Amino acid sequence: MTSTAPGPGSVALITGGTGGFGRALARTLKERGVTVVLSDLDSDRNRQVAADLGCEFAVLDVTDRAANEALVARIEADHGRLDAAYLNAGISAAKSDDALDLDEFMRVVDIDLFGVVYGVAAARPAIKRAGGGAIVVTASLAGLSPMATDPGYSVAKGGAIAFVRSMAPRLAAEGTTISAICPGFADTAIIDRIRDQFTAAGFPVLSAQEVADAMVMAWEAGEPGAAYVIQPGVGTVPYTFKGVPAARTATGETAVVPEALRPPSMR
Repeated sequence: MTSTAPGPGSVALITGGTGGFGRALARTLKERGVTVVLSDLDSDRNRQVAADLGCEFAVLDVTDRAANEALVARIEADHGRLDAAYLNAGISAAKSDDALDLDEFMRVVDIDLFGVVYGVAAARPAIKRAGGGAIVVTASLAGLSPMATDPGYSVAKGGAIAFVRSMAPRLAAEGTTISAICPGFADTAIIDRIRDQFTAAGFPVLSAQEVADAMVMAWEAGEPGAAYVIQPGVGTVPYTFKGVPAARTATGETAVVPEALRPPSMR
């Protein structure tokens, strides 16, 4: 099986689709002739955003495992296929003080990490039935360089990147590429509460379109398990993960990982 590329006849799902990244991505994919389904929480505003973009709107709480599965089943029934899933829904913590609000911490992890896990589980079989495609996870630079001001967000995004890397071999064997994009600070609602600080410091932020272009690239030419860093003035670059020291045998040779611990594609 070979991965599809975005174009006429392709069908894509975008979770968190009415936010800044989702809107820019939807416009870019539609320009390529892709059928786009935007999912988000139910509100008049979100429905209007989808209507303005000319996209189908689907209500979805990404923390609801059954709802993820039901939406993918509906997309297959209505459109005959699913070629790409953009797991883009996410929030950050509202506070930035030294207190650790565990309820808030878990809410961020539920949406930003488990929303990805449920989305992958739901989309994987449908994309396989379509002959292969792509799953693109919106992570963050905070998943690679944790932020002291938002541990919940950092844990969730770091976990999402680890999940992408661990799932990549088995999905690649099915013709599906899963990768993560890791933007730095971007011009979306998620920075609204500290936007004045960026302005005062003259700190550059990404446009939503720069991130959307990276998301399209990840479908079109992404590498399995890659994490793409996006930074102002730098562009989109794959992050290089440093390997850990390998175990050694009593005679000093590099130990071989037991076969049972290797993914099927590497046995």
